[in-house]
Amino acid sequence: MARTRYAPDRGLTARMGLTMFLLGIVFVAFVAAIIGISAAFHASDGAIIFFAVVLGGGLAIGSLFYSDKIALSSAQAQLVTPQQAPELHGIVDRVCALADMPKPRIAISPTQLPNAFATGRNSEHAVLCVTEGLMRRLTPEELEGVIAHELSHVAHKDVMVMTVASFLGVIAGLLIRFSFYGELFGGGGRRNNNNNQNALPILLIIMVVSIVVYAISFLLIRLLSRYRELAADRSGALLTGQPSALASALVKVSDNIARIPTKDLREAAPLSAFYFAPALSREQLQSKFATLFSTHPSLDKRIEQLNKISAQLGQH
Repeated sequence: MARTRYAPDRGLTARMGLTMFLLGIVFVAFVAAIIGISAAFHASDGAIIFFAVVLGGGLAIGSLFYSDKIALSSAQAQLVTPQQAPELHGIVDRVCALADMPKPRIAISPTQLPNAFATGRNSEHAVLCVTEGLMRRLTPEELEGVIAHELSHVAHKDVMVMTVASFLGVIAGLLIRFSFYGELFGGGGRRNNNNNQNALPILLIIMVVSIVVYAISFLLIRLLSRYRELAADRSGALLTGQPSALASALVKVSDNIARIPTKDLREAAPLSAFYFAPALSREQLQSKFATLFSTHPSLDKRIEQLNKISAQLGQH
């Protein structure tokens, strides 16, 4: 992808590298544990590990290449032309010109949930989706800030990065399931035709290992995702030069999402990680425990960062 005018973020790059390194350590440790367990019980699970890697790789590649289609289908969004949505296309044209990046396809979701997302494996295959609820509630300046935020994800190839990060967890999960069902349906019996006394300890060990692997991987990926959002806020605000407009959009979107019925929020949950703001209820947004496991930073943290950028730019 050609370089864009989005401000580089050394902090983002460093955290990406560190998180991927830690995830790699977790994955290697998990595989080593599986091999160690197999050797201790005189089992040969090399084929299971190989199959898990191949299947996990296939799932990751499929989700990467079809992320745009999957997301648009989930949001029930339709691609729109400049004639169908001239104001929206005009704003996207301006942001793309500022960023010096290819213009993505543009779609509109009919939901009244105010939000937006961008997905696609690179800028040439990206799609930007905004909801009718978002366009109805934001000013053009605020909408421009949201779009600059979303296109920052495209410029930084965040979909690809998060897919690779999640790939390790997918393989770990597959290994857990294959090992579990291998024991459940005769693994122990192969080693001891008289009884299945070896199956129980193997299952218990794998269960413990799986809990540790999932817990660490989950927290690391969530941490990466939260910083990814902060980086998109920062680069989007610097690109447009209007951090206050993006902050205003954040407040409006978060306040309106908090008023959305719980049923609608549950329906939007599958896309929450992609969205400009998470589809969470007011209680969830205010819960510090929920923030730890959230894909997005707290509203206060995002506003604080944008206020600092405003001060740096000499705005009031």
